[in-house]
Amino acid sequence: MSVLAVNKKAHFDYQLLDSFEAGLVLTGPEVKSAKAGHMSLKGAYVVKKAGVKTTEFHLLNATITAYKYANNDNYDPNRSRQLLLKKSEINRLIGKTKEKGLTLVPTKVYTKGSFVKVEFCIGKGKKGYDKREDLKKKDTDRDIKRAMKGG
Repeated sequence: MSVLAVNKKAHFDYQLLDSFEAGLVLTGPEVKSAKAGHMSLKGAYVVKKAGVKTTEFHLLNATITAYKYANNDNYDPNRSRQLLLKKSEINRLIGKTKEKGLTLVPTKVYTKGSFVKVEFCIGKGKKGYDKREDLKKKDTDRDIKRAMKGG
């Protein structure tokens, strides 16, 4: 398993509650570009798209730059990409997304065998004072660790 992209802001902006793993529907050049490390999850999110018969989840705003050796006519690097989930996971996520204040945040994209997978979490947005508390706690932990190491 090699990690292709990480959403570093997810842990800072959201309180992550539950994580899920899903397959990612990509084209051939997108897979090659992602495996080469040309992918970003900055500002990406997961949404539910209800169709006539089924409900699907899509990854939006994830950027995969165009593969340089492929024909890149009409290529959109930020296009919507479908997530592959089990029916039971879809039903569980539908219930969770109906709750107020919860959102689906992608945390990392990685390979599992030859497949490209995305890990996303149910997140609750943090307020400004929560973020300040986290930074303060991080600073004090660092100071304590430094004092223990030096003394």
